[in-house]
Amino acid sequence: MIRAALLTACGAPPVLGERPPPVPGAGEVLVTVDAVPITPLDLLCASGTSYFGTPATPYVPGVQGVGRLAGGEAVWFGTSAGMRSGADGGMAATVAVPAADVVALPAGVPLRLMAALGLSAVAAHAALTVAGGLVPGERVVVLGAGGVVGQAAVQLARLGGARRVVAVARSAAAQERAEELGADAAVPLLPDDDVAALADRLRRATDGPVDLVLDPVFGTPAAAALRVLRPGGRLVNLGSSAGATAPVESAVLRSGSLRLIGYTNNALSTRERAASIAVVAGHAAAGRLTVDHEVVPFADVADAWSRQAAGRTRGRVVLVL
Repeated sequence: MIRAALLTACGAPPVLGERPPPVPGAGEVLVTVDAVPITPLDLLCASGTSYFGTPATPYVPGVQGVGRLAGGEAVWFGTSAGMRSGADGGMAATVAVPAADVVALPAGVPLRLMAALGLSAVAAHAALTVAGGLVPGERVVVLGAGGVVGQAAVQLARLGGARRVVAVARSAAAQERAEELGADAAVPLLPDDDVAALADRLRRATDGPVDLVLDPVFGTPAAAALRVLRPGGRLVNLGSSAGATAPVESAVLRSGSLRLIGYTNNALSTRERAASIAVVAGHAAAGRLTVDHEVVPFADVADAWSRQAAGRTRGRVVLVL
């Protein structure tokens, strides 16, 4: 038997238990797990309300993680936990994973940091480069800069050659952190903000028309950011934490011939995802990319899960086995 976190009822945190060791099927490899993040997708799937449907319980959550193959090679891996019936995830001592969903990591990459970065950093990287087409010398606005995607995007925009990066975040601590991570300026998002007020603050901070907005929040912030884009500018949306809808005016879109682009990691091919993970891992190994994360012993999975769900953590929770 092996240690595992078991999700026995949707809407409840997983509990520590035991499972028979996995037996790899055709095309699968065994990974000895080192660290697993608790991600928004884990929480969504376990709620029973995701677009994947209600998962069969019990199952082992953990849609991604890091660990080692039998030969000792460090890898990142992805799973279908909570998304496909009968699929177990990475919150266990070992996991069987399709070989196509395993990506080798470079020597020296901090595995726990890589677990925290994971697909959130992939989303930031691909939204900036693949969907957004970031060109060196452009001005970039990052909304939701206090989250893992936003923190990664600030750094990746800078690494991608942006001439000016402006971050938008709710708290003073998150604004300060964004500047520490490379933002040229940080703009507060206030509780009673309307579109015009936030757009005015953005104009003052961006020091010129914006070429690209990375938007993991939507709502009022997205509508405000559209107003500061240059003609032909792009906004890439990859989330809706500030609102499922946004008060976007048709005249704003048409007068600037703006491009509003939707992005999801699900659009990446296996090869594209692996390439993005390699970029992220390379920056992490070189000390150029980090995000706030909290390392928690695996035995505390239930408490850590509840705190992550309630937003009572400093960044992404990473469980270590």
